[in-house]
Amino acid sequence: MSLLRSLRFCLVARAGTCPVGPLQLQSSQPRHTFHTGPRLASSASSKELLLKLRRKTGYSFVNCKKALEACSGDLKQAESWLHKQAQKEGWSRAAKLHGRKTKEGLIGLLQEGNTTVLVEVNCETDFVSRNIKFQQLVQQVALGTLLHCQNLKDQLSTYSKGFLNSSELSELPAGPETEGSLKDQLALAIGKLGENMTLKRAAWVKVPAGFYVGSYVHGAMHSPSPHNLVLGKYGALVICETSERRANLEDLGRRLGQHVVGMAPLSVGSLDDEPGGEAETKMLSQPYLLDPSITLGQYVQPQGVSVVDFVRFECGEGEEAAEAE
Repeated sequence: MSLLRSLRFCLVARAGTCPVGPLQLQSSQPRHTFHTGPRLASSASSKELLLKLRRKTGYSFVNCKKALEACSGDLKQAESWLHKQAQKEGWSRAAKLHGRKTKEGLIGLLQEGNTTVLVEVNCETDFVSRNIKFQQLVQQVALGTLLHCQNLKDQLSTYSKGFLNSSELSELPAGPETEGSLKDQLALAIGKLGENMTLKRAAWVKVPAGFYVGSYVHGAMHSPSPHNLVLGKYGALVICETSERRANLEDLGRRLGQHVVGMAPLSVGSLDDEPGGEAETKMLSQPYLLDPSITLGQYVQPQGVSVVDFVRFECGEGEEAAEAE
């Protein structure tokens, strides 16, 4: 009931971020012998390189210095060296933490053009879910899913909807500006934050002209990124068919998404369904979340749109069933 009350009053909680310190890489490194030139830390130019590498990668000064020494002061090679070491440590830590429960995390919503995606990434604690590095991982997963969907060569005469499970999501490329796959980015995040994490699932929707995707994220907070990513604990997409582009579609879509999050329907149903009984899980015959004196169908019918499908994600749902599997 607390979720329903918070949705009815449209209270949006903003979560803060709790950054953690930079990744400490493994200290055991092979010895390197330099026969010529001054020691790296002794010159002004080397200090400048050190600062530049630190700003570019975000790793500690100690690890940046190790990288420059290992790569004879070559900035590009040092950056690559740092990433490889972080990747090794990330995979090592991921193996140690594998199997620990991941019931917290975030839902990410990303819309671009006619494509909308919902993703779920899990971690062990709410503390880590509020960390900027974890939110950046959710962003990468959403971008990877969006690019995958956009690359599908389909001729749309009606809407298209698809899902990706954890293993399918892990194998997706991380994106045009990031090397490797999403599972590589997951290992890096585990190495940095020290918690087990999972790329749980993703859903995508593409629509042609004549359709609209309404969306809503509960407990929404916007990611500090150039992309229009919205983060929260619950998310919904509602696919509507409409004969014309209406000015209030965005607001209508948000209200429909609120209803799906709060009332958790199992199917759309039809306008002919009678309220109550078996129809309680059918979206259109449910009491409308923001005005229970009418059904959702009675709210939608005068709006000039038809609800045809929806997707609902709740962070951490089905965890017990997944553990049993």
